[in-house]
This record gives sequence, C-alpha cells and structure tokens, in this order.
Amino acid sequence: MEIDGEKTPLERKQSTYLSLDETFEIRKETYGGQQYSQIYFTRLHLMRTLLYSLVPNLKPHLPVCKILGLEKGKECIIVGTLYKHMKLKPSILDEYSKTRSVTPLVKPHNFMHPDDHLILEDESGRVKLGGTMLLPSSYITGIVVALHGKETGAGDFFVQDVLEAGLAPQIEFPLESREDKYVVLVSGLIVGSSASNPLQFQLLIDHITGHLGDEKVLQISSLFVLQALCCLFCDFPFRLAHFMASTEQEQAIAAQIVHVIIAGSSVEIPRGLLNGQNLASKDQPRLSEPIKELDIMLTQIAAGVPLDIMPGPNDPANYSLPQQPLNRCLFPGSAAYNTFRSCTNPHCFELDNIRFLGTSGQNIDDLQKYSEAKDKLEFMERTLRWRNLGPTAPNTLGCYPFMDRDPFLIDSCPHVYFAGNQDKYETSLLKGTEGQLVRLICIPKFSKTGVAVAVNLRNLECHTLSFGTQFDL
Repeated sequence: MEIDGEKTPLERKQSTYLSLDETFEIRKETYGGQQYSQIYFTRLHLMRTLLYSLVPNLKPHLPVCKILGLEKGKECIIVGTLYKHMKLKPSILDEYSKTRSVTPLVKPHNFMHPDDHLILEDESGRVKLGGTMLLPSSYITGIVVALHGKETGAGDFFVQDVLEAGLAPQIEFPLESREDKYVVLVSGLIVGSSASNPLQFQLLIDHITGHLGDEKVLQISSLFVLQALCCLFCDFPFRLAHFMASTEQEQAIAAQIVHVIIAGSSVEIPRGLLNGQNLASKDQPRLSEPIKELDIMLTQIAAGVPLDIMPGPNDPANYSLPQQPLNRCLFPGSAAYNTFRSCTNPHCFELDNIRFLGTSGQNIDDLQKYSEAKDKLEFMERTLRWRNLGPTAPNTLGCYPFMDRDPFLIDSCPHVYFAGNQDKYETSLLKGTEGQLVRLICIPKFSKTGVAVAVNLRNLECHTLSFGTQFDL
C-alpha cells in the first residue's frame, strides 16, 4: 500500500479467541477401579432425558416404556443404547490366535457383514431389533436413540420409526462482523517421514506469514527459488516483473489470515528405535530431530499468527481420546510466543464468537471401520445428529474411563466442524431443523496432497490452498 509515494506495511487482522477445551482436559488421571460402563450409564442418562423431552412433540399418542415392560403387539416408544453384533469385529482372542497361526491373515479395512444385527438395551434388559427402518450398516454401538415400534411374537422389537437427538442448539451466528478473515486448517504434516516435503511446508508458511509477497525477502523465499529455476528456459525479466507486481496482492491476502490450526499427525518418530530397549547415544538425536524440525517451522508461524496445534495418532501424546496437549517443552522456539497454543484433541474454541469443533480424524476413521456411508462428510453429519463426537468410544475407539461424564457429548452445535488427516478435501454446508448452519470440512493430509483449507469467518465459505514443488523445464 502506498501513501504519498511511500509504502506503509500492512497490518494483520485480529480476532478474539476463546478456548473451550476444558471439557476435554483430564486434571487428575487415575485408572484404579474405574470401569467404562460409567461412560455408557452417563451417556444413556443424559441422552434419554433429552429424547424424552422430544417424544411428546413427535409421538404424543404413544406411551414410553422400558424394555422389560414391553407387551406383545402394543405400540410404544423405548429409549436405550444401541449395540451392534458384528460377526467380523476383532477381539483379543482373535488377536492371540493370529499370533499362534502359521497362515498369515489379511486384516480387513471394514468389519461389516450381512449377518450383523442391532440390539437395544437399557438398565432393565435388552431386545433384538427388526424391520427395515434401522439399517445395521448405518449405525454402530454406543448411540442412544428412541424407537417407535412393537414387540413381535418372536420376542423381537419391530421398529417402525427412529427418533435421533438431532443437531444441538447453536449460538447465534454473529452478523456484525462483515469483513473477510480467514482461518487456515492443515493436518498430516508428518515431519520426519519420507512422505514429508519440507519445501512444500515452507511454501505454506511463507504464504501464511506474507513472505511470498515480501519484496525484501524474495532472495530467500522458497517460491522465488522455484520461480527462478523455472525461468532458466523462459523469459526471465517478464516473469520476474509479473511476480513483483503481485506482491502487494499476496501480502493483502496473507494479512487476512487470523488463525492457524494444525489438526494432528505433525511428526513421525522412527518406530524402529522404540523397541523397549535403552537407546544408544548415537540413536537418541534421531528421536528428537523431527520435533526440532517441526519447532523451527512452527516458530515462523507463531511469530506472526496465532497458532493452535492438536495431537494426532502419530504424535508423541497419549493414545486414548481425549488426547492431552503436546508438552510445550517439545517446542522451545514456538512456545516462546504467546500466540502458540498446544491444545487437546478434540479441540473446541471460538473466534469472533464463531464456534469451531474438530478432531484429528480418529473418530471418523473408526466409524468407517464399523459402518458405511457415501463419504466422510456423512460420517461427520451423523456424529452431529447423534450429538456424540466419539460414538464408538469406548467400544472400539480408545478413551479415558471417565466416571462422572461423557466429554464427547455435543451440547452446543458448532459453526465449523472439521476432521483432520483425511484422504481428500471435502466440504458441505449442513442445515438443521432449528436454523443451525454448520460448515463440515475434511482436511486432507498435507504430506500427501499439499493442500490446506482456508475458512472465511465472514460467511463460512472455504477454499483450498494448494502447494506443489514439481515443475516442468
């Protein structure tokens, strides 16, 4: 920008930030005497209260009863937790038999089988479900639903209609902010792996920080390096002039980026070294090298833009959900800035009163193993309609054995809901029956696709940021 012939620096736009991760934080971690049944009990109690409040508006003429109180041929409403009997579901006994077997067994990516069936249970008992309204392929163990139907002569419950919780209430979308502000979402950096491309990541960093359009750093900009290489066999002066002319535009775009989210799988530690033995002194640096490299990269971002980093399946964090924040001592350079935040997975926060909720992708990937959908966005939509961020926990998705709460229940519908470490970029806009509007985003693995996602806080529109390092000479 020029004023009276002199250039003035662009100022980066700002946004207000509020962390809502408290529900995912584990203050006093203990495992003695705790049972996972407490999570199911709490989930059933809270969701049943909600579903009971919805039944009078939808099925006012039908009585609500417990499973033990079912009467043959009498229509009613029952509320309980679904259990999906799966013939191919792995068990610890199967894992043991595989280790004793000479014949190698192929591990399937999906455990669905035509003989799978659903069972509903509450404190009083359980009943097998029949009919075509409740397809086993679309449901999994752990969901609390209300079912309209009647008991048959065979003792099954014939389902005539299904009542799910639906989208939770949503805080009002702020209309007073009408200027473009962008949040950049990226995942699957996997620094330290053979799939990681440091130059590709550096291009993303240069775009976020505005260095792609900074004439003062053209000589060290990675994009300028590529530009110069491409120009060896073409019209260099023309291309350089064109590039210089676009610097102000590039910086103006970068100035609109107000926040960066890294949704898991940021590093890869050489697993061959982690064999339970003491490491030799020559091998110890190999464990820390990927984290040091990541810290150098993140320091560049945190120096100019607020940055949240979430743990993921490949990161040095606890395995079970909710994953606790990565230790700040791992990032001495980045942690020196107050813009750097190490967050939980799942991660919930608000920017300018716009609520974000997201995971590093484990909950969606686990749903794909035990149910079917046309795409990952449909899995994400189901979790919102079930009001459960991790419906397969603790059955097949590892989680901490909470005694008094289920942190995965969704009590407020987000405006933006994202899942990291997916195979490809997908997005859609979900509309609820009470006016809720949710932007669903599948964030692709950056190491494989070179793609990040930018979300506009003004209208929830989003687009991809693609970075490649291949060029033709």
